[in-house]
Amino acid sequence: MRERNARPRLAVWKFASCDGCQLSLLDCEQELLALGEVIEVAYFPEALTRAVRGHYDLSLVEGSISTPRDAERLHAVRRRSARLVTLGACAASGGIQALRNFADAREFMAAVYAHPAYLHTLATSTAIADHVPVDFELRGCPVNKRQLLEVIAAFLAGRRPAIPAHSVCIECKSRGLPCVLVAHGRACLGPVTQAGCGAICPACHRGCYGCYGPQETPNTASLTRALTALGLERRQLLRLYRSFNANAEAFRSESERHAE
Repeated sequence: MRERNARPRLAVWKFASCDGCQLSLLDCEQELLALGEVIEVAYFPEALTRAVRGHYDLSLVEGSISTPRDAERLHAVRRRSARLVTLGACAASGGIQALRNFADAREFMAAVYAHPAYLHTLATSTAIADHVPVDFELRGCPVNKRQLLEVIAAFLAGRRPAIPAHSVCIECKSRGLPCVLVAHGRACLGPVTQAGCGAICPACHRGCYGCYGPQETPNTASLTRALTALGLERRQLLRLYRSFNANAEAFRSESERHAE
């Protein structure tokens, strides 16, 4: 039994992903050391050689569910976690690996592996929330470390995380950046993508790639009309919407309108 005044336990879990969101947490460095004074990092294979078994007050989950074994393991994680927060595009929408959802995964397996019969994988790559209840989804590919610290602090304080739900366009305006779509005629997902990156790509005169997934009220049809007016063809629109968050509902449904 845990002591009454014991520090809250934090666990960090990995499923199908590149580890980038976990590295964002490790990137916090000094802040992570300060965090360790108020919480107990009980499970984090990326950073710890030991693990504290039992139940956890907050679990951070990176990655999508792409194997039967992972689906089972996720339910075990949920049962042991008072609160569960997903990290990044893979956990929120299936990630880049969700491109398999638009094709036959068996064909990929046969093309890559000599003995695909030995593989135990699912036909799709899906979000954590498709399998278990989730208390909050933190977007990004990878997540913003400042937002990650805000999420942890919010759950420690028992409040809702203060994460913006507006589009990347607002970040461009706040930085005084000219619109790459209007001023330069470059394809950009900024109008339909959630803020969080600080408009990194538009600041480098590139269009937004949609790393943070759809914003709260994305009007993808309107954006598609603007992109079509720029001369983008159906195949180009398909590729634009099918990247880091291809399986997010707003992006998936818009891309399917242009699928051959």
